Amino acid sequence: MSAIERYELPDTVEQAAEILRGGDVTVLAGGTDLMPQMQAGRVAFGKVLMNVRRCAGLAGIAVEAGRIRIGALTTITDLLEHDLIRRHLPVLSDAADKFASGQIRNMGTVGGNICNASPAGDTLVPLLVLDAEVELVSKPDGHLAIRQLPLRDFFSGPGRTARRPDELLTAVLVPMPPPGFRAGFAKLGIRPALDISIVSVAVGGVVADGTIAGARVAFGAVGPRPLRGTGTEAALEGQPLAQALIEAAACTARDEVTPIDDLRATAWYRREMIHSLTKKVLTDVAAA
Repeated sequence: MSAIERYELPDTVEQAAEILRGGDVTVLAGGTDLMPQMQAGRVAFGKVLMNVRRCAGLAGIAVEAGRIRIGALTTITDLLEHDLIRRHLPVLSDAADKFASGQIRNMGTVGGNICNASPAGDTLVPLLVLDAEVELVSKPDGHLAIRQLPLRDFFSGPGRTARRPDELLTAVLVPMPPPGFRAGFAKLGIRPALDISIVSVAVGGVVADGTIAGARVAFGAVGPRPLRGTGTEAALEGQPLAQALIEAAACTARDEVTPIDDLRATAWYRREMIHSLTKKVLTDVAAA
């Protein structure tokens, strides 16, 4: 572990961005991912440890310009309980309900879960189906700069993202779902509310007269990053959600993922479970 030379506790996003300009900064929010990884020797702290828990404007959930803005310090418990999420993005609330334990949900943050970039991250799969974007703030020339990036382009590999070292993830932006939008999420684990996902699946789209349009499918723990199932989306698009289509789409889902063997499951088992969970979620969406 690197020796920490300085501890910073900024009050504003602008202060945090200024600190990040100096380089070699580790950002601490809830710490539920960072601290275990540090203790296991998988992460080394930078010379500066910056705790952003006190930064004004990084927490809270609100509607802005037709999108739901979820601050990076929003906790998983907030996702589970907040009225805006439960009313407009229930698939995200459902995923939060299956996220670790109550203690971790109270501390873990949305921004931390995203920046941890685990292929099995529980909030990442529903956020992909919701077409979320991330907001990143930096201060490259002494003035605040903001860029927004689709979440699907944010992940580059296990633990790796498109966030630059001088950038702070400040929010997740989710378009308000259109009328008729339905979505579902399912996760497989030995103890689903506590364990890391063996696989996870989310499906969403506008369902009218039994036909799905704007289909979105996402998978977790079956590749180097959470991913959209573009082949499965194409198989569903504009089709009636009949049992034959659901079975065919589940087969497509099984064939388009590329999982690995590890201590938690074999690649074969993961593919089969993707088939089963996709079928289950699609059946639930069709019946909703």
